[in-house]
Amino acid sequence: MENGSPEQLSGSVTTLLGDAVLSGSHAGGQLTLDIDRSRIVEACRLLRDEAGFEQLTDLCGMDYDGYGLEGGTPWQGERFAVVYHLLSYARNERIRLRVQCPEDDLNVASVIGVWPGADWFEREAFDLFGIIFHGHPDLRRILTDYGFIGHPFRKDFPLSGQVEMRYDEEQERVIYQPVTIEPRILVPRSIRKDVFGPAAEENA
Repeated sequence: MENGSPEQLSGSVTTLLGDAVLSGSHAGGQLTLDIDRSRIVEACRLLRDEAGFEQLTDLCGMDYDGYGLEGGTPWQGERFAVVYHLLSYARNERIRLRVQCPEDDLNVASVIGVWPGADWFEREAFDLFGIIFHGHPDLRRILTDYGFIGHPFRKDFPLSGQVEMRYDEEQERVIYQPVTIEPRILVPRSIRKDVFGPAAEENA
């Protein structure tokens, strides 16, 4: 596979992966391909062995709940997804793969067999989003505490959390209890051009 434009890369990769590619798009000069969930391991192995994308630079979960509502074009896909960022050193090219997961079936095959470095990335996505990577040899939480309730990167997870911990002097140990912080809604501040823009600097 030779170096070329994003369009050429899209054509050659789509030819290589065939009907495993459900759709594709370009943003910021980078190609994103939606991959059939049942064929993600096959697609990753082909991209590594046949297209020279030898490194998995990142793997992360996504929660599209409410995405696009402000712009008037709400997200039409599944709520959750797994995103894979691949790099080819030889051609200095990057490609992004996305596998969408229905909320009631958050299961994706592990790609550890293709890139062993996916180990902790998949554990992060499991911990923070609740996505299960079947075939992972040691799928357990990696960032949150033992017994943590919920998945904190889901958009419906409360900002204050579910429980809090404190040291109890009578019991002489750390205990968990329901959160005592009152929930509040954070409202972003509007940046007014007449106060913070170039016009304000001219009038200063």
